[in-house]
Amino acid sequence: MVSTTNVRQIGGSLAVIIPKEVAEKEKIHKGDKVSISLRRIDEMQGLWGKLSWVSKPTQKIMEEIDEGEND
Repeated sequence: MVSTTNVRQIGGSLAVIIPKEVAEKEKIHKGDKVSISLRRIDEMQGLWGKLSWVSKPTQKIMEEIDEGEND
């Protein structure tokens, strides 16, 4: 599953909060071990406005990229 969230600072550490909807869909509970893949996306956001010829929504393009990484 692909999801976007913000990084927060908690004490001296950085934390990624799993949205409730994602946790419910993936059946993730407190204390579970999970595997995550991180990629900073804000550098790419400015690019999408310049590609006016792209007719697919950004989220769909990102999902297709992620699917290609799993092949």
